[in-house]
Amino acid sequence: MGEVFAGRYELVDPVGRGGSGAVWRAWDRRRGRYVAAKVLQQSDAHALLRFVREQALRIDHPHVLAPTSWAADDDKVLFTMDLVRGGSLAHLIGDYGPLPPRYVCALLDQLLSGLTAVHAEGVVHRDIKPANLLMEATGTGRPHLRLSDFGIAMRKGEPRLTAADYVVGTPGYFAPEQMMGADPDFPADLYAAGLVGLYLLCGAKPDAEAIVTQYTHGMPRAPLGVPGPLWDVVGTLLQPDPEARFRTASGARKALAAAVDLLPEADPGEEPVEVFDQIGPLPGGFTPDGPEHPAPAAEDTGSFRLPPPLPPAAAVPAVPTPPTPSTRPPVTPAPTRPYTTSPAVPAVAGGRPGPTARVVVPVLLVAALCFAFGIWAVAASS
Repeated sequence: MGEVFAGRYELVDPVGRGGSGAVWRAWDRRRGRYVAAKVLQQSDAHALLRFVREQALRIDHPHVLAPTSWAADDDKVLFTMDLVRGGSLAHLIGDYGPLPPRYVCALLDQLLSGLTAVHAEGVVHRDIKPANLLMEATGTGRPHLRLSDFGIAMRKGEPRLTAADYVVGTPGYFAPEQMMGADPDFPADLYAAGLVGLYLLCGAKPDAEAIVTQYTHGMPRAPLGVPGPLWDVVGTLLQPDPEARFRTASGARKALAAAVDLLPEADPGEEPVEVFDQIGPLPGGFTPDGPEHPAPAAEDTGSFRLPPPLPPAAAVPAVPTPPTPSTRPPVTPAPTRPYTTSPAVPAVAGGRPGPTARVVVPVLLVAALCFAFGIWAVAASS
């Protein structure tokens, strides 16, 4: 059986690796289904702060794959999300090469739809690329894209975790203004979306530097095989000047919808694109309905696994001790000043609370404040 994490998640097998940790297929005992769990070692303060940012993101949208819950156990933390089985756009291009224009339009529309929801929350993704665009295993049906991996995403105005002249993201998918040290902003995500569209149409990673050069004398001609109306949209997304791009993802999506109406009809003999299930079969001991022999459930606190409470100590009767006769002469007590005593603590049902119970809560509060101050100090010094 797999390792049980925080009393709730049973890790089954690794299915990939994200920007900040390994991704596992896991059985969620509470929800009774398989999920994807990103597991991170609590060893790097910057990585942990990015983890906190990512797991805090909650965007409910059909084309966004955001975290749904999190847990911590010993020296590890994890957060979970839906298990997406169709691989990424990189898998799809590896299987088919350049994709039909109408199929590209469907994928690009879904990406822009997801970006509209993300940007509405004030979040800049900063790492739009084919490997972070996952696909549901829909077979030959309508594709379903999910925007994932918010490990380096940030809200506009948040402090950076790196120096201002340090570019964060994936080489080849940077917007030109990112290379110049500009603050993260929505147009950079739109530029990366244009690169993804060109990648899908041409079947190969675009040469970002060559694209910038081609725009020296205006928008270049459409690549071979790319319809003009579609290139008008993708080419505008690829404008090196952010002011020349679409202002918003929703604006680009409207232009794309208008371009689709001008595209030629699909060739009836065209090979259908099929999105296969890219996740392997379950290992031994697991079925589609969960583990064959569920492990004993631990106490589920929502985040941490606690040990069972200790049994109450047995009462021991006191044994009377006979008095020892004194051989010293009696001593006359000296007069003393009156004093007051603290009022007795009233007994409660179940016995008086011990000193440990009275100390634990303040200690935990101090620890939480120290942790929050540490995160603030790391962000302020970066």
